[in-house]
Amino acid sequence: MKKRTAIISSILILGTPIPAQAKPGNPTSAVPADVPEEVLQNQIITSARSPIDNQPLTATEYAELKTNIDQANQVPPKLSRKIRSTVGLLKLRKFLKTVLPFIPIK
Repeated sequence: MKKRTAIISSILILGTPIPAQAKPGNPTSAVPADVPEEVLQNQIITSARSPIDNQPLTATEYAELKTNIDQANQVPPKLSRKIRSTVGLLKLRKFLKTVLPFIPIK
C-alpha cells in the first residue's frame, strides 16, 4: 500500500508540467514587477483633480481650493438659544443615564 501511494505521488509530482521561462519580447511573458509601495509613497504628486467639477488642477491650485473649501466649512451654525439649551440638556440626560442607569430619568 505504501509503495502504491509513493508511486502515485511521484507520478503526480513528476507528471505536472513545468512552465518554460518566458522571453522578454514574448507577449505571453509574466506580468511586469509591481512598483514597491515604498517608492510610490515617496513620489511627489504634482497634479490633481477638483473635487467640485473634476477638472485637472496643478498642486498649487488644488491647495488653494482645499483651503477655500475648509474655510467655507468652518462657519459656525446659527441656532437659537432655546435649541442650544435643549441640546445641552439632552446631552446631560444621556450622560446621566450612562453613569447612573438605576435612576429613572425619562
